[in-house]
Amino acid sequence: MYEYLQIGKIVNTHGIKGEVRLIPLTDDPHRFEDLEHIYLEIDNAMVKYAIKDVKYTKGSVILKLSGIDTMEAAEALRNCFVLIDRKNAVKLPKDSFFICDIMDSEVFEENGQLLGKLIDILHTGSNDVYVIKGRDGKELLLPALKSVVRAILPEQKRIDVTIPKGLFDDDI
Repeated sequence: MYEYLQIGKIVNTHGIKGEVRLIPLTDDPHRFEDLEHIYLEIDNAMVKYAIKDVKYTKGSVILKLSGIDTMEAAEALRNCFVLIDRKNAVKLPKDSFFICDIMDSEVFEENGQLLGKLIDILHTGSNDVYVIKGRDGKELLLPALKSVVRAILPEQKRIDVTIPKGLFDDDI
């Protein structure tokens, strides 16, 4: 499991006093108000920044970080991912997982046959959909429903599923 979790990406500067604009990569963008600090990966090192101020605009978050006081200093942070350590992560409900913890998991059918590897998760209105790259290289779409996903074992990078009858062409 990852020690740090991505919760945003800096995409631009904001103003002339060193503020940065970021796109949130979290379900609750207002969670930045609860954070005292963040990390940015710069030259393969994790650099800790205290958060001095948080503002919101349409679809983005504006952060004022300690030590970043000019537009040039903020510009140097463009395209950096904003990370937090796992202890500052939101507490997930039972049987919920961070995407990064289950990505690249091997997906097995109930008979033990390897279906493929989880390569993406699509968020739809009603439920998530797992994108699985099959052994033949084709992508399979599998609804992430309790009736389909039987077990998720992030430590083992394994997901066990039951394929609903008729979901794939060869089942018809």
